[in-house]
Order: sequence, then structure tokens, then C-alpha cells
Amino acid sequence: MSSNLILSVFLRSKEMEHAHRRNVISAVDSRHGTGEKMDLEKIWQKALSNTEIIRPRVQGLMTFSDTNVPYILLSESSINVGDTVVRKGEVVVKRPALILPPNNPQFSGFDFEKDVAQENQFINFLLVRGINIPSLGYNNRTDSLDIFEGKLSKAIDHYQQELQMKENVYSGLVAGPEDCWQFSILIFICSQIFKNAQTDLRNLLDEHKKNHL
Repeated sequence: MSSNLILSVFLRSKEMEHAHRRNVISAVDSRHGTGEKMDLEKIWQKALSNTEIIRPRVQGLMTFSDTNVPYILLSESSINVGDTVVRKGEVVVKRPALILPPNNPQFSGFDFEKDVAQENQFINFLLVRGINIPSLGYNNRTDSLDIFEGKLSKAIDHYQQELQMKENVYSGLVAGPEDCWQFSILIFICSQIFKNAQTDLRNLLDEHKKNHL
């Protein structure tokens, strides 16, 4: 077989591989954006049971300004069994310009507006379960959606090592179900906020003392 023919076969196989990869990612993305109404109770319980914060954000959140919280969310692929869906993005936790009433978080980019019939339905859903989310803005942006060719455990090891090698203290690594990704991200963000609560209180007290010297 000539070298040109071998090269042609190789390039064709790589082209087919990339095409398959694009199709899988497109299928994952379209499934998440169908607009079908979600069963909040079912999907929330699923997220609670299956979300794992592998590596929390080491750097604390800002007390007096907005904080960008990058994340990597890993999910077992339901389309390519044995592979892992890799969702990279960030949530901007925004301090409101005006003081908002309690339990009035503002969500953007989580697709709740597509899946929840009324704007406050999701917040009320959490409130009746005793879950209080601070009245901040939570703006989610998905930067990339990709496929890791390997099982979830292998993907976790890969990205954990990658974050450690880069000494990345800003990004969080989370594992959660593919069909309730937004809830897994929200669980991660809330855990960061609650972890930061004591630091926020200390900073507020220090600021108050400084202003009254």
C-alpha cells in the first residue's frame, strides 16, 4: 500500500472520528435544550443523590464584589456508554446593586426559564424544603461541551491531575448526572457560598470597624 493511500485512509478515519464526536456533542446539547417541563422533585433528588464535589474551589468568593467561579462538570454519557460528557463553564456570583429581599436569588443561564412554568416556581420549590439561597445574582455560562473518551472515574482522575498540575485554585471539579447538570452546578455554587459565610461575616465586621474609626 502506497504512503499516499495510507495517509488518505488515516485522514478519512480521523475525519469520521471527529464527525462522530460532533454528532454526540450535538445530541447531548439538543437533549438539554428541548424545553420540555422537568419534574422538579424527581430531578432534584437525582442531583442530590448523585452530585459529588470532587475538588472544591480553593480560593474564597469575594465579599464586596462579583466573583467568577469556573467549573468542570463531568457526567456519564447516556449516548456513548462508557464515555464522559465534559461541561466547562463558569458562574458569575453577582452582588446586587440594591439590597434585595431575603430568598430572592436571580438565576440566568441555567435553563430554568425554559423548564419552569412560573418564574418563582423553582425558588419556592427550594424554600418549602428548607433551602435558602442568598439573594445574589447567579449567571451561568457554558463555555464548552465535549466528550472524554473513557469512563467517569478515568475522567475524574484526568481533570483532577490537570487542575493540580496547573495549581488552579479558582476552578471546581464536579461529577453529576447529565440530565440535571444545572442542579449539580447549583449544588456546587451553594456549597462554595456556605463555606464562604464565615469569611464574609469577618470581612463585613472588619469593614464596619474600619469605617467607624
